[in-house]
Amino acid sequence: MISSNDFRTGVTIELDGSVWRVQEFLHVKPGKGSAFVRTKLKNSQTGNVIERTFRAGETVPQANLEKNTMQYTYKDGEQFVFMDMETYEESRLDPEKIGDRVKYLSEGMEVNILTWNDQVLEVELPNSVVLEVTDTDPGVKGDTATGGTKPATLETGAQVMVPLFISVGEKIKIDTRNDSYLGREN
Repeated sequence: MISSNDFRTGVTIELDGSVWRVQEFLHVKPGKGSAFVRTKLKNSQTGNVIERTFRAGETVPQANLEKNTMQYTYKDGEQFVFMDMETYEESRLDPEKIGDRVKYLSEGMEVNILTWNDQVLEVELPNSVVLEVTDTDPGVKGDTATGGTKPATLETGAQVMVPLFISVGEKIKIDTRNDSYLGREN
C-alpha cells in the first residue's frame, strides 16, 4: 500500500483492476477543509489518461511490476521474439504491445520488459541506439552542421531528421525517447 502523500511521477498503483502510472500530481492544502492530492493517471494497459483526486493520506495498493532484461532475437511473422537473459526462455510479443518503439528494435538489442500479473505492460528500450543510415539524400559540398535537416531512413525502417552532411552507410546515434539525432558514432 502507498499513501497518496507519497505519489511521485512514475509511481504505479492498482486502481479498479488495472495498473495506473502517475504522470502528474499536485498536493493541495485549501484554506478551508482538508488537504487533497490531484493527479493525472495513465492506464498502462490501454493508454487512457484520467484525472483523479485523492484525500491526503489515503492509501491505495501499489502495483508490483516485474522487470526482466530480455534480448530481441528475431521477428517471426508479425511477432517479435525475445529471449530472457537469465533463463534463456523465449517470449513472443505482438507489435501492439511494443508500441511505436518497434521502429528502433534491432537484433541483439537488450530491452527491459515490464510485466504485471504475467501481462506485458511496456517494453523499455535503451535511451539511445546506434543505427546505420540506409537511405537519405546525398550530401552536397557546403552543407554544414548548423544548416538544415533532411529525412533519413535507418536500417530498422525508422525515419528521423538528420543534418545535411549525413550520408548513406554512416552509423548515427538516435534518442529513442524523442526520435532526435544525437550525433555520429565513431
